[in-house]
Amino acid sequence: MDLYKPLIALLAIVNPIGVIPFFIHFTQGFSREQRQRTIRVSAFSAFCVIAVSALAGIKIIEFFGISLASFQVGGGMLLLISSLQMLNAQPAEGRKEDVTAGDTKVDAGDSIAVVPLTIPLLTGPATISTMVIYADKTRHWWELGVLVGYGVVIGLAVWAAFSLSGRIARVLGQTGINVMTRLMGLILAALAVEVMSDGLVKLFPVLVATLR
Repeated sequence: MDLYKPLIALLAIVNPIGVIPFFIHFTQGFSREQRQRTIRVSAFSAFCVIAVSALAGIKIIEFFGISLASFQVGGGMLLLISSLQMLNAQPAEGRKEDVTAGDTKVDAGDSIAVVPLTIPLLTGPATISTMVIYADKTRHWWELGVLVGYGVVIGLAVWAAFSLSGRIARVLGQTGINVMTRLMGLILAALAVEVMSDGLVKLFPVLVATLR
């Protein structure tokens, strides 16, 4: 397994910088303590989603009787959809209707940190699919540990981005954030094609013979 690919995919999907405008929107009127707690809970929740997906995701899809090849094709399609949303400068796993719930003044703090900030804006189906696919490619326990470690990296990235949200928004501006989101979307689209092609080859081995 290429150990760097899962981290690149996760950074592209989670894209904490792209979620900064929503973080600023949802935490308007929060005290400094409330905002800091929201940041910590969001970072920890993102780590938990990634770690659980890496450690137990395969067992879960086996429980439902889904083949990994089918899951790879489906997961690749989700990644591609996410990348197309990002190329349109939308959050990777959220749509406009996903975030309007914040207008109804949801309970401050932990609830906002988990929904909608962590799920679906930071992590969601594409993140889970990615971790399950790469977890299946591991051959040693330490490789699985590396995937869980990437969850820590993502959690730290979320914490850093949200902590610096005010400064980052001022420096990049909305245009800069949109450019960053589109760039990550392009990278993610390439990874999505690779994941789908791997699954299609497993489902239809005749494709390989035909190409040869």
